[in-house]
Amino acid sequence: MPTLTIDIVSETAPPELNGVAMTVGRLVDGMRARGHRVTVVRPRPDAAKAAGVDFTVRGLPLPGYPEVRFGLPAGARLRRRWRTQRPDVVHVVTEGPLGWSAVRAACALGIPVTSGFHTNFDRYSTHYGLGWLRPLISAYLRGLHRRTAATLVPTAALAAELAGEGVPGVRVVGRGVDTALFDPALRSAVLRRSWGVGDADLVCLYAGRLAPEKNLDLVARGFEAVRAGSPTARLVWVGDGPSRARLAAAPLPQHFAGWRRGADLAAHYASADLFLFPSLTETYGNVVSEAMASGLPVVAYRSAAAAELIVDGVNGVSVPAGDDRAYVAAVRQLGAASAGWRRRVGDAARDSMLARSWDAVVAAFERALCEAVAR
Repeated sequence: MPTLTIDIVSETAPPELNGVAMTVGRLVDGMRARGHRVTVVRPRPDAAKAAGVDFTVRGLPLPGYPEVRFGLPAGARLRRRWRTQRPDVVHVVTEGPLGWSAVRAACALGIPVTSGFHTNFDRYSTHYGLGWLRPLISAYLRGLHRRTAATLVPTAALAAELAGEGVPGVRVVGRGVDTALFDPALRSAVLRRSWGVGDADLVCLYAGRLAPEKNLDLVARGFEAVRAGSPTARLVWVGDGPSRARLAAAPLPQHFAGWRRGADLAAHYASADLFLFPSLTETYGNVVSEAMASGLPVVAYRSAAAAELIVDGVNGVSVPAGDDRAYVAAVRQLGAASAGWRRRVGDAARDSMLARSWDAVVAAFERALCEAVAR
């Protein structure tokens, strides 16, 4: 394939901790390893986090997500940059004002532009008392993708949904998981003791942002159902966010680990026994594949990554999307199962993730960009 010069425009990128930033980091590193010249265009982060950022623009904190900054429109700066350092293709990751200005600037200069659909911001609105805005937000998001040559998505279900809504050029590139990092071998008795549990006690884990759109009350309800049969069980939360204080006020045996990275995060997964993930706002949900690669049985709604990855009752448990009673019942059932049965499900989860490498995802991303340039 030809060597490409690529500008990737994103509101978030490493070292920020979220699924979009992680995916951007994997794609950038993978494309650079394949010899392509990649520049990340993003809002200017805190000075302490500025290392490695390629091209920054002005930004403001995203309401409800102060650790993420949304980029202000930068069309004039981008046109000046792209007239003198013209990329072969522009890939827009996020649909904020920065992303829209990048699409307009690239189109005005005749530069091929692709996009990625990473976040269902329209679904978030119902969790923040703004459900009446959902149709407008949805139209805003899809309006951007209708102007790009291709929209790259993680699952076939999302591809079908967007294509049915009139978004052209939708194609699946998937998501990978680092099975060398996320490994059951990192299980730690020392870490479990720091949580206040012994070897035989059941640990339920959630990992991700602690925010209303993640449906976290259902995690607590599922855990309470587990405790009915396992009184020594403990709930561990990995992550942080605006819902932490409210969750911590609940009279549950729980531990808040905060954000974790790298091998430390992987050890938290591997040291738990059951992963609870009831979100309905994900376009994918990288934590599901990370938990499965770590050998954890996952209980999730049949949506996004779970719909694609979980074979119900074989390598995890999935229930119909939005059926809270079925979700709680599934958590109770898996919590009451024998440790040996949970281990067999966890082993099957691990095995099913071994073939899902990031290298294959980067290759699909590379093909999509090369085709956009060729057209």
